[in-house]
Amino acid sequence: MKRNILVCYDTPSTKRRTKISDLLSKYGTRVNYSVFELLINDTKLKSLEAKLLSLLKPKEDSLRIYHICENCLYKSKSLCDDKQPFLPSESLIL
Repeated sequence: MKRNILVCYDTPSTKRRTKISDLLSKYGTRVNYSVFELLINDTKLKSLEAKLLSLLKPKEDSLRIYHICENCLYKSKSLCDDKQPFLPSESLIL
């Protein structure tokens, strides 16, 4: 089963920030500079988490993963563009 996930991160390192965003771009859609929406299954999420942990420095960086339930998903909306939240990008290859 695929889940709707929101990933937000911050790091003082430009190099790590680029690596994190490049990795997340393979799994979901960037909706803000350091915020991604993912529609992902549990196996791929665990794999992604392991890859992210290898990139992060816990004392310097922050990364949060939020699970968005189906009921809340329908209450989500974008006020500045016409894209609906959590729609998979056509360019994603998973």
